[in-house]
Amino acid sequence: MTQGRRTVDLSPYPDLVMILLGFRLRSLRAVPTFFRLGRGFAEIARHPPEGLLASDNFLFGWNHLGIRQYWRDMETLSRFTRTSPHAGWWGRYATNFGGAGFWHEVYCARGGVEALYLGMPETGFGLGRFARAARPEGPLKSSAGRIAADRAHRGPAPFPASHE
Repeated sequence: MTQGRRTVDLSPYPDLVMILLGFRLRSLRAVPTFFRLGRGFAEIARHPPEGLLASDNFLFGWNHLGIRQYWRDMETLSRFTRTSPHAGWWGRYATNFGGAGFWHEVYCARGGVEALYLGMPETGFGLGRFARAARPEGPLKSSAGRIAADRAHRGPAPFPASHE
């Protein structure tokens, strides 16, 4: 293929999910947390979980690391988040931010978007720059619940459920 304008064929991935993750150092207390998470993401790179198609790292700023992951579907991403090693990291982090901020935003090809921000110093980041804030309670407590609520609000996905 020659260089220039190109696209990709995503038809083999009708349930594709993209997740953006961010980790922001808010104080020096966050450095050990940063290294623990770094070891975890290195382990994921060495042994990718089922359903993880690709992952990229980038910087938002000197103290703000970003990760973009592409997953085959929401089911494999959800299964990964409920098992080790992710469940262990998340449980420890969610109870003690340790001077760090963490966020994720999930975008589903079949429809549905959700976001969660923990310990972030400002409310105006990512989708939070324009979307109304809500407490992660009730149906909004879990990622699956937030996506289901968003899908219900948006209506059916803009493409057919099957690809023939």
